[in-house]
Amino acid sequence: MTLPRHGIAAAVALFVLDQLSKWIVTGPMGIDHLGAAREITSFFALRFVPNIGVSLGLLPADGSTTRWALVAMTGAIAVGVAVWMTRERNPADQTALGLVLGGALGNILDRARFGYVVDFADLHVATPWDADWRPFLVFNVADAAITVGVLVLLLRAFLTREPKQASVESPHA
Repeated sequence: MTLPRHGIAAAVALFVLDQLSKWIVTGPMGIDHLGAAREITSFFALRFVPNIGVSLGLLPADGSTTRWALVAMTGAIAVGVAVWMTRERNPADQTALGLVLGGALGNILDRARFGYVVDFADLHVATPWDADWRPFLVFNVADAAITVGVLVLLLRAFLTREPKQASVESPHA
């Protein structure tokens, strides 16, 4: 078995980038409590949101038991992704799986350390009637990487074809 170098490199790089970005936002920038925010542009802000659920705020883990159950569930998914990555031969798929794995590990570490995942990236659109339209929930680097990794895997699955193997037919059939 050869190591999936592309996937491991992507997972490690993404994990470090995710944790570093969360530290910068909540540490030196001081965006570390509900209501804390910093407008960067008219369509992007850094805004602290402690996410106690999974994607889209589903399955909220508002107690110790549900928190650790969510850590175990996402940990099992991460193990499945890691096993898949070790069996994958295509470097693009290894990299996509590495993005998913690194993002999952970053969010798992947050949930284990804090009881929630640190979300901070807020994309929004100012409208003429002075209301902000938020087509995305507040997210983080790990969430973005997981999304990109899954999209790459889906696109490759739907748009690439494996070469047909020659069929071997028995002359006695």
